[in-house]
Amino acid sequence: MSIQVKVAATTANLGPGFDTLGMALSLYNEVSLERSDSGLQIEIEGFGKGEIPHNDENLIWKAMEKVFEKQGVADKNFHLKMKNEIPLSRGLGSSASTIVAGLLLANEVCNRPYGLDELLILATEMEGHPDNVAPALLGGIVVSAMDRGEVLYQCIEPNEDWSTVVYIPNKPLATKRAREVLPTSYSKQDAVFNVSRASMLTLALMRGDLDLVGRMMEDRLHQPYRLPLIEGYDKIFDAAKQGGAKGVALSGAGSTLIAFCERKWEQEVLDRMEDAVCSNSLDGVCKILHPLQQNSYFE
Repeated sequence: MSIQVKVAATTANLGPGFDTLGMALSLYNEVSLERSDSGLQIEIEGFGKGEIPHNDENLIWKAMEKVFEKQGVADKNFHLKMKNEIPLSRGLGSSASTIVAGLLLANEVCNRPYGLDELLILATEMEGHPDNVAPALLGGIVVSAMDRGEVLYQCIEPNEDWSTVVYIPNKPLATKRAREVLPTSYSKQDAVFNVSRASMLTLALMRGDLDLVGRMMEDRLHQPYRLPLIEGYDKIFDAAKQGGAKGVALSGAGSTLIAFCERKWEQEVLDRMEDAVCSNSLDGVCKILHPLQQNSYFE
């Protein structure tokens, strides 16, 4: 038995769509599975090597166990090899990618007893919210909501002419820390501000209106509290817009910043952002990442 799965990074929130909107990006974690004669074995290459557990505490195995337990499978004789391109704790959905990969692998081992909707429920149970796991599993842009334990979602196909440029700081920002800085309550004005922009943003995404997407990326629920945790965020925002980006936002809980632009301007946006990193002595890298039409697949 030999199975390989490749799952993409994701960017969540897209500004005002807090815990609701997500999009798959062209950066991947790959996992291969083979039979083992000596119990569970896990190899790790790339991000997380030296940090991620090599035993049954590994998140990918925990995801696999979730399927196996439901199917009555007690087998642990597997050799897993993880190749991680998605950095940890940067707001690019590394945990969502790992969870989805584990669920897909275990589902394949068990001859696919679960469809995508059922796998999405399992993934959401593990992650706590669907905004990253939904696009990690389904690809594209996904609008999601929880209703009495059910994950409701709608998929939007990204415009082929769109691109993103990300600034990925070398310093991680733990989701726990990013959650701690958020207020426990919000004013009515701030709630209305976000509802109006999240609604308009969803419509703009459906219509492929990048100008409107850029105008609707402001937020009052999480970005004003999280952005100050990221050194030089304002310099990156300014540089991206000077290069032609229509909008810039915090990716997920951070620390990555993501700029949205037309593909014809992606190199100019990248150059401006890299200049800002250099001139302000910031510690991080910039990359061009394209929105994905589809995502998880086997090789």
